[in-house]
Amino acid sequence: MTVPFATSARSSVGLEWELMLADGATGDLAPRAPDILRELEESTALERYTVTGELLTNTVEVTSGIGKTVAAAVDDIADAIAAVRTVSDPLDVELLCAGSHPFAQWFDQQVTDKTRYNKLIERTQWWGRNMMIWGIHVHVGVDDVAKVFPIINALTVYLPHLQALSASSPFWAGERTGYASNRSLVFQQLPTAGLPWPLDTWSQFEGYLDDLVGTGVMEDATEVRWDIRPAPRWGTIEVRACDGMSTLPELAALAAFIQVLVEHFSRELDEGRELLTLQPWFIRENKWRAARYGLDARVIVDRAGTQVPVTEHIRAKLDELADIAVELKCVRELSGIETILSQGASYARQLVVADAADGDLREVVQHLIREFRSGPTLREHLRNLGH
Repeated sequence: MTVPFATSARSSVGLEWELMLADGATGDLAPRAPDILRELEESTALERYTVTGELLTNTVEVTSGIGKTVAAAVDDIADAIAAVRTVSDPLDVELLCAGSHPFAQWFDQQVTDKTRYNKLIERTQWWGRNMMIWGIHVHVGVDDVAKVFPIINALTVYLPHLQALSASSPFWAGERTGYASNRSLVFQQLPTAGLPWPLDTWSQFEGYLDDLVGTGVMEDATEVRWDIRPAPRWGTIEVRACDGMSTLPELAALAAFIQVLVEHFSRELDEGRELLTLQPWFIRENKWRAARYGLDARVIVDRAGTQVPVTEHIRAKLDELADIAVELKCVRELSGIETILSQGASYARQLVVADAADGDLREVVQHLIREFRSGPTLREHLRNLGH
C-alpha cells in the first residue's frame, strides 16, 4: 500500500479539542451535540475553525485552521468556543474539559449515529462503550516524510512529560482511581491505540497498514489511534497522548511545547545527528508512571536507565528549547508550562476540590465548568503575565 504524505508548512500547528457538554444544574453529561451542531452548521461553514461531533452525543470537538503560530491556532479555537456558546448557553448546557467526567456512567451515554462509530462499538463492545474520554490532538507540520518516524520515536521519550502536564482524569465513574490520568490507560484498550510501534521508515508504516487492512483490523490510516501518529492527509505528526486540557492557556502551553520539540528534532536531523530513543520497555514504563503519578513521576531519560523527576527534566528541556521558541513566536504560550509546574496540573486541582467538598464530585464538575468558563482567555492570560 502506497500512502502519500501531504506537503505541509514546517512546524505549522493545528489543534483539536474535545469538549464535554454538561447540564448546567446537575453537572451530568448532556447529549446535546446533535442540537448544537445543527444550529451551527450554516453559520460556521466558511470559518477557519470547525465544530464537529464525536463518538458520544455528549461531546463536541473544536478544531483550528492551520496556524503559522500556536497563537493563531488558539485564536481559532477561541472563536469556535464562542460560536458554540451562542447555542449552548440558551440551552443551559455548560462546556468543560478534562480527560474524564468525574461521575458519569457509560451506560447512560448515547453513541452518535454514524457508521464509523457504530462499527467501532460493535467490534469493541464494553471497552468501546467505556470510552468516556476527552483529549487534545496537536498537529505539527513536517517538511520531509523521511523525518516522520525518527521524530515520532524521539517524541516518545517526552510522551510521559506531555501526559503528566495534561493529566486531568483522576476520577472515573464516581471513583477516585489513584491515577493522575486514568484516560490514558483506558484509551489504549482499543485496537490500534496506545504507544506507537517502533518503526524506522515510512515504508515500514506502509507495510504495517498493509498487514492490518489486509486482515480486516482497520480500513485505512485514519484508524491508527496511536498516542503519537503520522497524519498523512495533512503532512503532520499528531500527538494524541494528552488528556483534555481544562483551560485555554494550558492548551496553548502544551501545543507550544510540542511544536518546539518537533522543530528541535527536525533541526537535529538536518544537522545529521541521531535522535535519542529509548528501549520500548522503558517507554511503556514511563507512560504508566506518568499516568499513575502525574507530575510527581520519576521518568527514565536515557538508554542507561537514568531516572529523574519529570518536572526537573521538563524544565531542563525548556531551557534547551528557549531559542527555538523565540523563532517560532511561542515564548509567551510556552511560559504556561511553568505555570502548570508551579500551580499544579488539572488532576491535582480536581483532587483539592474533591477533598474540600468531602468527596462530592458534583463540586469537581462545577469547578471544571468555572475554570473553563471564567478562566482567562489566552489574550488575557498573556496580558496578566506582563508581556
